[in-house]
Amino acid sequence: MAGGNAIRGSRVGAGPMGEAERGDTAPRRRVSYWCANGHETQPSFAQEGGSDVPETWDCQRCGFPAGQDRANPPAPPRTEPYKTHLAYVKERRSDADGEAILATALEKVRARQRPVG
Repeated sequence: MAGGNAIRGSRVGAGPMGEAERGDTAPRRRVSYWCANGHETQPSFAQEGGSDVPETWDCQRCGFPAGQDRANPPAPPRTEPYKTHLAYVKERRSDADGEAILATALEKVRARQRPVG
């Protein structure tokens, strides 16, 4: 018996299934997109659905949005810096509100600490 490295069920010289077995592929067209870094991406689309081509496409190299106008590519997305919980609270409340809340909280703590009697 031969070693276990032979592929069973296929013959020598058999290649991958070609178009004869699968049928013909649909006609395609390539559309060029450019990002803000100047990278070109060319995805292919079926020729029949001309309106199915999106206006923007993500660049395969940098991930920025890419458009079909090479001279005016879409601007890269603006990333917001990480905000802490305190930063969000400061956006919602003024300093005067914060002082009032702090005074109320301190008053409650001091009332609990006073000896009864």
